[in-house]
Amino acid sequence: MTDPVPFELAKMRGFPGKRRPRPEVSPAIPTECPSPPSHLSPYAVEEWQRIGPELHRLHLLTTIDVAMFEVYCESYSQWRVAVELIEKCAADNPATRGLLADGSVADKVQNPMLIVARKAGETMITVAGEFGLSPRARARLAAAGFPPSGGGSSKFRGLLKG
Repeated sequence: MTDPVPFELAKMRGFPGKRRPRPEVSPAIPTECPSPPSHLSPYAVEEWQRIGPELHRLHLLTTIDVAMFEVYCESYSQWRVAVELIEKCAADNPATRGLLADGSVADKVQNPMLIVARKAGETMITVAGEFGLSPRARARLAAAGFPPSGGGSSKFRGLLKG
């Protein structure tokens, strides 16, 4: 099954079928990139400030996308904290490289931070795909006619060109 084509792109290509598709919802795009909410953790704010302006420039961070972008940023934060804790465990016990932790019965068990890192990473990757933050997602966006036309330079410029 193919991804849906944005209405404006379909209109430019023409409608070969008998039925014309319905126009898609066009959420408001703020004039400035939204600021990170005050409740975000420090790593989440850092990620927001790193990625948010480019998503805004590409019209992928609209007023209704803010909550989803918060999920991405907090998932990134949780993943990063878990990885740092695994690295600390690895430094404390090089033999297990942080993969094992002490159990309650003097046995070694899997480090629970591995599960946290994996789940946060999975969430982060899933939500990142919605914003075109992976090569595959960018290819889908490029095939659908993104990025929108507009000037400006950016370190990501050219990533979404088909």
